[in-house]
Amino acid sequence: MRRSHLLATAAGLALACAPLAAHAQFAPAGSGGEPSPSVPGSGNANEPTEASPKEQGYFSGPSPYAPQAPGVNAANLPDIESIDPSQIPAMAPQQSANPAREDWVAYGRDDNQTRYSPLSEITPENAGKLKVAFTYHTGSYPRPGQVNKWAAETTPIKVGDGLYMCSAMNDIMKLDPVTGKQIWRRNVDVKYHSIPYTAACKGVTYFTSSVVPEGQPCHNRLIEGTLDMRLIAVDAETGDFCPNFGHNGQVNLMQGLGESVPGFVSMTAPPPIINGVAVVNHEVLDGQRRWAPSGVIRGYDAESGKFVWAWDVNNPTDHSQPTGNRHYSRGTPNSWAALTGDNALGLVYVPTGNSAADYYSALRSDNENRVSSAVVAIDVKTGEEKWVFQTAHKDVWDYDIGSQATLMDMPGPDGQQVPALIMPTKRGQTFVLDRRTGKPILPVEERPAPSPGVIPGDPRTPTQPWSVGMPALRVPDLKETDMWGMSPIDQLYCRIKFRRANYVGEFTPPSIDKPWIEYPGYNGGSDWGSMSYDPQSGILIANWNITPMYDQLVDRKKADKLGLMPIDDPNFKPGGGGAEGNGAMDGTPYGIVVTPFWDQYTGMMCNRPPYGMITAIDMKHGQKVLWQHPLGTARANGPWGLPTGLPWEIGTPNNGGSVVTAGGLVFIAAATDNQIRAIDEHTGKVVWSAVLPGGGQANPMTYEANGHQYVAIMAGGHHFMMTPVSDQLVVYALPDAVKQ
Repeated sequence: MRRSHLLATAAGLALACAPLAAHAQFAPAGSGGEPSPSVPGSGNANEPTEASPKEQGYFSGPSPYAPQAPGVNAANLPDIESIDPSQIPAMAPQQSANPAREDWVAYGRDDNQTRYSPLSEITPENAGKLKVAFTYHTGSYPRPGQVNKWAAETTPIKVGDGLYMCSAMNDIMKLDPVTGKQIWRRNVDVKYHSIPYTAACKGVTYFTSSVVPEGQPCHNRLIEGTLDMRLIAVDAETGDFCPNFGHNGQVNLMQGLGESVPGFVSMTAPPPIINGVAVVNHEVLDGQRRWAPSGVIRGYDAESGKFVWAWDVNNPTDHSQPTGNRHYSRGTPNSWAALTGDNALGLVYVPTGNSAADYYSALRSDNENRVSSAVVAIDVKTGEEKWVFQTAHKDVWDYDIGSQATLMDMPGPDGQQVPALIMPTKRGQTFVLDRRTGKPILPVEERPAPSPGVIPGDPRTPTQPWSVGMPALRVPDLKETDMWGMSPIDQLYCRIKFRRANYVGEFTPPSIDKPWIEYPGYNGGSDWGSMSYDPQSGILIANWNITPMYDQLVDRKKADKLGLMPIDDPNFKPGGGGAEGNGAMDGTPYGIVVTPFWDQYTGMMCNRPPYGMITAIDMKHGQKVLWQHPLGTARANGPWGLPTGLPWEIGTPNNGGSVVTAGGLVFIAAATDNQIRAIDEHTGKVVWSAVLPGGGQANPMTYEANGHQYVAIMAGGHHFMMTPVSDQLVVYALPDAVKQ
């Protein structure tokens, strides 16, 4: 839709094309939805001056050797012992390797994380009859006086007679998959102060023991990572803690991380289990300080919970646990996305972020620069790095990889099938790699990028990688003529903002003299919802965002004036800098101010819609786009926070992913209009939709029980997307399956 057409439409359409959620997703953590402070314009930011390291904030935090604060080791667990990799029992066959047709046994359904189900009862012809079969309340939502940090993001799993899930605060439940009746609940006692950026639990992992005999407690178990950094194992039949795992079912994941405070690090993704090793990653709160806790990746024996190995970026050959006053190297790239493993190759694929202090790279080591914003393949028995493929060099745009890799097979040049890995990114570049070697299967080019940049001592790289063999999930670079608004005055305001910023296309370097436009933004392209892939049709489904940012580095004095303090500073307060938005970046010369590129008076983005899209790509016939259209209506969005109620699909920001089925349907919520949709996989036509009780920022799933197909979505809402918070899992089915 061209801007001239938008300006010529009636006021109602103009309102419809102005989703509040286009900026809602950029609220700083802990802000409760309040906008970030305005970006200082030209002349408002002081140029950096020569100052002592102390004045610039270097190493200004507590000593990393200091004892961890009370509450960091949430359950006061003893240290866990190590086990030699040779002593790990051979893994029993796992259901995720070859799921029963009616089940959904892993976060992405199977070991390949395809999000594809062979169920076909629900089709484009009958999907319009779907009704609510049941709802289940997790009981997890903000209480009076608590800042809303909730965003459940949960995908249940279904194995046999159980539907298993976790609440936003990590309680684990088993439900009857037909009625939704709770069979058992394991309360794990995560405290509010342990919530980092988000109260979220994406899912639990189902594991069958080769040591505990069938019929005995914990032969089948659920393993979960928690917000307060515990690895927990419970019996799948009773919910009781597994006594022979860790310390009565729990392992302290803060061991070896050194000084921290509650809420600085957390685990939100289900740990994959590859060849008997549960691989653990964790998020580290962005924007706090250069020397934040480590982003180390670790392996634990899924039978005993004992430590197996560590991959520590700045100690790449030391795979042991630190002892004494040692700790894993601080400030290194962390990984918060769901991981994917390959049992045959013995590898786990780790999508990484960048080092602490996202927008300044001068203090990073060579190893950090080498593995940041990359896919890293790690040997699951030793912790040895096998290969690295980087998606953004020397990242200072927060292009950490939030998506989970999907595995598939592709024909190679000699006609043989090549084991492939699909890696989406926030840039909208999708890389297809040989998962044995990390070499691109589809062409990747190093193209010139804006360099060297303008920040003293922090030059940019001359080139960046582009996946030219896959359709780009992005629109062309912004132009002044793309600016628009509800009125000519709004459009003029946005054009002025465009002219006042530095912008030379993708990878525009950071600046301090005036703002720079970051497009794609840090919530652009594909995020943690990842992609779904139908191995029968070869269709890959991707939903993605079009959301530029307006950023500026500020010197330390300005950062202090704005109240930007790291989370472990005694003066830190919620809303003063968090995982998204403004950040102190203590330990560097600069803080960062991040806002959406918007008209702050109306709450409308400065770039014309759409702001969210969904695309189907034919992977079997030349990676061609089959269909593509905006995702999300204006019904729950509008300027000044006023819902328009209008049903037009104008494309809103979205977080959460899709499911594709043998019935020829794509199920997806994700958008900020609080709806779930069924889309014809082959045409892109929406054949059914329903309004959810809260935001649907989660990945749906589907399963069969009593001979009928069900579709489940956690409608928990999302503080970052400003969608309504709910504690409800909503499950749909055709009328014959709905119990009255």
